[in-house]
Amino acid sequence: MSDIRLLIVDDEPLIRRGIRTMLATMPGVTVLSECGTGADAIQAIGSLPANLVLLDVQLPDCTGLEVVCHVGPERMPMVIFVTAYDEYAVRAFELNAVDYLLKPFDGDRLRSSIERARRRLAADDPTALARRLHALIEPHEHSRRERIVVRQSDHYDFVVVDTIDRIESASNFVQLYCANQTYLVSDTMNNMESKLDPKRFLRVHRQHIVNVERVVAIHPIVNGSYELELRNGVRISSGRQYKGSIQALLRA
Repeated sequence: MSDIRLLIVDDEPLIRRGIRTMLATMPGVTVLSECGTGADAIQAIGSLPANLVLLDVQLPDCTGLEVVCHVGPERMPMVIFVTAYDEYAVRAFELNAVDYLLKPFDGDRLRSSIERARRRLAADDPTALARRLHALIEPHEHSRRERIVVRQSDHYDFVVVDTIDRIESASNFVQLYCANQTYLVSDTMNNMESKLDPKRFLRVHRQHIVNVERVVAIHPIVNGSYELELRNGVRISSGRQYKGSIQALLRA
């Protein structure tokens, strides 16, 4: 029998307490910790040896899917979603072979879900779990991110993408410039570009992405390059290979 090392993630203390009470009668289940926010969940998943997460779909600071996106399907433990979604959303979870608990649920339903997870932990290989999670979050990723999670020394910040003026490559990191604040993110420019809505954020150089709402003027320079002037006075030169993108912005 596979031992379950569990993390409970729900913003309602009463629900977390009720889950603990129901789990107390189940052998082979250890609750490692409980979290009330997405940021705490991301930190706990990264630091604790959990092999199963009871993950609320709607948290105060983000969604359960955003937690999975940030942690990454390859590093995410087995997930049981806790949700108040209607039957159509539940069906989507089922199609991707991820279990769910529909609120309100009782001890029998929780026990059934835990045992189902236990069987999968014994039978599944990690790549199969990652494939299911990829399939689950793919539509969410294609809808583009509205927030970016930034790890700080002792916490996580959720940066609303509309507050970003520009993004700049910084070796193995990217720098987010938001008004008078900057954030350093462990990511690549290509990956960051893929997360953002191309109608709102434009790659103008291999080292620069700009929020088009912050562009107040475009100045032609030499050899098909341009200089973009932002609302805060910053000027960014475009790369020649991005000439078509700048001209499309001018036509729009």
